[in-house]
Amino acid sequence: MLKSLRLNRLKPLILSVSLALAAVEALGCTNFIVGKQASIDGSVILSYAADSFTRYGELCHQARGHHDAGDMRTIIRWGSFDRLGEIPEAAVTYNVVGNMNEHQLCLGESTWGGRAELEDKSGNSILDYGSLMYIALQRCKTAREAIALIDALAQEYGYASSGESISLIDKDEAWVMEIIGKGEEKGAVWVAVRIPDNAISAHANEPRIRQVDFNDKDNVLHSADVIEFARRKGYFTGRDEEFSFADAYCVHNPGMRRSCDARVWSFFSKFNPDMGKYLDWVLANNDEPMPLYIIPDRKISVRDIQWCMRDHYEDTPLDLRYDLAAGPYHAPYRWRPLRYEYEGETYSHERPISTAQTGWSFVAQTRDWLPDQIGGLFWFGTDDANMSVYMPFYCSMTQVPQQLQMIVGQQDMQNFSMDSNFWMNNWVANQVYHRYEIMIDDVRKVQSALEDEFHATRDEQEQQLLKLYNAGDLQAMETAMNLEGEYMAKKATDAYRDLAQFLLVRYMDGVKKNLNENGQFVTSPEGYATAPSSPGYGERYIRRMVEQDGDRYRLKK
Repeated sequence: MLKSLRLNRLKPLILSVSLALAAVEALGCTNFIVGKQASIDGSVILSYAADSFTRYGELCHQARGHHDAGDMRTIIRWGSFDRLGEIPEAAVTYNVVGNMNEHQLCLGESTWGGRAELEDKSGNSILDYGSLMYIALQRCKTAREAIALIDALAQEYGYASSGESISLIDKDEAWVMEIIGKGEEKGAVWVAVRIPDNAISAHANEPRIRQVDFNDKDNVLHSADVIEFARRKGYFTGRDEEFSFADAYCVHNPGMRRSCDARVWSFFSKFNPDMGKYLDWVLANNDEPMPLYIIPDRKISVRDIQWCMRDHYEDTPLDLRYDLAAGPYHAPYRWRPLRYEYEGETYSHERPISTAQTGWSFVAQTRDWLPDQIGGLFWFGTDDANMSVYMPFYCSMTQVPQQLQMIVGQQDMQNFSMDSNFWMNNWVANQVYHRYEIMIDDVRKVQSALEDEFHATRDEQEQQLLKLYNAGDLQAMETAMNLEGEYMAKKATDAYRDLAQFLLVRYMDGVKKNLNENGQFVTSPEGYATAPSSPGYGERYIRRMVEQDGDRYRLKK
C-alpha cells in the first residue's frame, strides 16, 4: 500500500490516453461541458473518459501541501512516465481528488495531435500537457487562473506534447482551451473560449475552436502570437478575422471526423434537434463544421450526462447495434482495429462515446451555492462507462478507498484482484460484451440501484457535512467524506463481484436460467435447477445466416 501511495505522489494524475498520436486508433477521451444556466440545478458540469488499453482505473489523490523555498517538483510524462526535468515547487498546493481540486476547479482533455512538426523533438521542453494540467489543479482556484498558469509555464519551460484540447470549469465558468507547441521554438500557441452559461460544448480528439472575436477579452483568451505564428509557418494567409485555430493547426480528414467529431455530434443531437444537419460534416459530405457550443432545448442533469457517457449512437444513423459486426446479440461494440482495407478501399467501424477500453471516467459538478469543500462533487467510475457505477466523491476528500487504488504488483493492469473496482467491472463487462442484448438488463438493475442510492442520499449527506463545516470542524467533515467514500467504493465493488458470479451462473453454456419474481433462480420442489431457456439467434441474424450460408444449412423436405 505504501508503495502505491508513493507512486501516486510521484506520477501525474492520469487524464489522457493517446500515446500513438499519429494513429486515429490511439485517440481516446471525450469531454462534455454544461454551463450553469443549462443545468437543472445550476451546477457547472464536466465529463471526461480516459480511454486506453493500458490505463488502470484508479482514483488518484494529491494532498494539499506547504513547500520550502528551493523545493523542486519532478516532471514525469504521462503514459510513458519518463522523467522530463524539474521546476520549482509552489509554496502552497491544493488538495486534488481525481481531476478536481478543493476550490472546485476541474480539468479534462482530449488529444488531437495536429501538425507533427510542431511537437518539440529536441528534448528541451519539459512540460507535457498532463503535467501542465495537474500543476494547474494544485496551484489554481479558477479556470482563468489555470489558463494563465498553463501559458506562463509553457512559455518558460517549453511544451512537450502535441495538440491538445483542455476543458476547464470552476464554480462560475466553463472554458475550452486548445494548445499546440511551436516545434523547435520554446513555448506554445493557444486560444481559449468561455462557454456561455446557457450553452453546452464538447470535444473528442479534434480541435473545435474556429473563428472567434479576439477583441472580446472577457470571453476569448489567446497567446500573443497565435495568428502571427500560423502566418509565419504558412498555415494561414487570410485576414485576422478569418483565422481558425482548428484549421490552421490541424487537418480535419474524414477519418478524424468519423472517429472524433461524431461523438460531439451525438451528444449535441440529444439536446438540440437542429444538430441533425451536421451529420454531413461527420460523414465528410460537406465542410460545414459544427459550432463549438450550442444552446440545449432543455435543462440537463448530472444523470443525463452520466447516461450520455454510455452512448453508442443509439437510434441515430450511426447506431452500432444492427449491422453484421454487432453479432446475434446486437452488441454496440467493435473490436480493434477499427480501420480495415478491402479491395483497395478503406473502411471504418464507428468509434462511440462509450468504449470497452476506458480506464476510468468522471462526471464532475461545481456548485456556487455551497462551500468549495462540499460544492465540488466528483462522480467517478472505472472501466467502460456503460457498465460502471458512478460514485460521488467530494473534492476535499483526503483518502482514496482501497478498491480504487492501484497497488503495483497486486492490483493493477496486469494483476487481477477481487477487491478492485476496476477488475470487478471488467469481469462483468467482458461477460456481457459477447451476449449483450440478453445480459445487459441484469447489469442495469444493479447499476441503477447503486446510482439511485448514491444520488438520493446526497441532500442528507451534504446537510451533515454543512453542519460540520459551519461548526468549523473541517477535520471531522473530511473524515465523514472519507468514510462515505469507503462505503460507496466497497458497496459498488461488492455488488459487481456478486453480479459477475450471478452472470456466470445464469448464462453459462449459452442458455439462460429462469428467475422468479424476486430475482431468484427457479428451482423444482426438490430444490434442483429447472430447465433453462435457449435464447438462440434472433430473426434478423437468422436472415443473414440464411442469405450467406443457407444452402449449407437447409434441410431437405
